[in-house]
Amino acid sequence: MAKSCCEVPEATGESNNDPQWRRVLWFALFANAAMFGVEIVAGVAADSRALQADALDFFGDSANYAISLFVAGMALHWRSRAALLKGATMLAFGLWVIGYAIYGFFVGSDPEPQTMGLIGTLALVVNIVVALLLLRFRHGDANMRSAWICSRNDAIGNIAVLVAALGVFGTGSAVPDLLVACIMAGLAVWGSIDVFAQARKELTSTADGSNHKVGLKDNT
Repeated sequence: MAKSCCEVPEATGESNNDPQWRRVLWFALFANAAMFGVEIVAGVAADSRALQADALDFFGDSANYAISLFVAGMALHWRSRAALLKGATMLAFGLWVIGYAIYGFFVGSDPEPQTMGLIGTLALVVNIVVALLLLRFRHGDANMRSAWICSRNDAIGNIAVLVAALGVFGTGSAVPDLLVACIMAGLAVWGSIDVFAQARKELTSTADGSNHKVGLKDNT
């Protein structure tokens, strides 16, 4: 049976400080930062809530990858705490998108499907490349897994953006754009729950290990 995604890995720092892991994170950081700039400009120009939401997701991922690089090689409890922070940003992103989509339903919007399709395709290519590079690290600690989850969710979200572009083009309505924003919010919330669960297990594991060591000292 395959290893569970939520299984707590061994508390080692070597794999998290793997030079290849760090190179992949640097690539992911710069790719996401560049796509944030592209998508936020295109999203505003095209009046697309989905593109703007995806742009902010790229921004959040850039920050997450920067955090991952900062804590790489540190003790497991520090990496797990960093994962909790990243999970919180994913959750905040999800809640923001839900609120922004609801706002769009009330005030209205007029998204431009051609721009959505072009930029959505570019974003999908970038996220697929990053997700494939991170694939081998998906069963690492919560910090590693959260980085992969971000890219996986982004690729799924980009496909949804393309579907929304087709929907807007075919119906002339902004509803597909707003619905995709809600889907992306759901992915972010789902991913944050996954990260929170594993990070808490790792923190509990390290705490139990520390208490066990203290108990041994007290008994000597």
